[in-house]
Amino acid sequence: MLEFIELSSIPKFMLVFARVLAFFVTLPLFSYRTIPTMFKLGFSFFLSLVIATNMESVFYEIDHLFILLLLKEALVGLLIGLIAYIILSAVQIAGGFIDFQMGFAVANVIDPQTGAQSPLIGQYFYMFALLFLLSVNGHYLLIDGIINSYQLLPLNAFLSFNDLFGEFTIKTFNKMFLIAFQMAIPLVGCLFLVDVALGIIARTVPQLNVFVVGLPLKIAVSFTVLFFFLSIYIMLAKMLFETMFETMRDLMIILGGG
Repeated sequence: MLEFIELSSIPKFMLVFARVLAFFVTLPLFSYRTIPTMFKLGFSFFLSLVIATNMESVFYEIDHLFILLLLKEALVGLLIGLIAYIILSAVQIAGGFIDFQMGFAVANVIDPQTGAQSPLIGQYFYMFALLFLLSVNGHYLLIDGIINSYQLLPLNAFLSFNDLFGEFTIKTFNKMFLIAFQMAIPLVGCLFLVDVALGIIARTVPQLNVFVVGLPLKIAVSFTVLFFFLSIYIMLAKMLFETMFETMRDLMIILGGG
């Protein structure tokens, strides 16, 4: 009979389940509304069962300290999933920059996966990024990350919120905006040149209404540049996911006091 069925192993399973479930609550792709809640709970349960049965046997007594451990495990799962979501939101920020230049900023759509408003180009980029993540089996790496987190952050480890954590948070936001800028600069740069050209035309040919001509011209230029930009975007998406996995690992090292 499996060791996990013993009553002494139930507290260990509860701690593992708290971290795994909190991880999938905030993790991109797994936390979306389009995925049924029962699937999330069932997947978290069986994944926690596999992790708990392969961990060394440690006895935990259910008392007030166990409640604190349970809250700590939930906090660890939330932080790891949230840092991945923050890095991946660079795609939405880049799309917002592009939509503002194209004139699509007033035409935001509701993302059915998150329930929040999303820019048109940002949603387009986001779908490409998720498909690329699935095509390279990145979702397996995300699951592998939560499994390997117990090597860097064991169940009985204390969290370390020192100066490195604040510095790490600032650097993470810097990386996010830097990647968003790199994704948006080809289209935003071309649209800036279009604005300069329209400004010159407005000064040289005052009879021409640049507001009527400018909007369809900028849209046509944007889609033309976007067509040639897709190959570069795939490279940037690859760099984005590498940054996301590195950031998740660095966060676990910092929380573990490393």
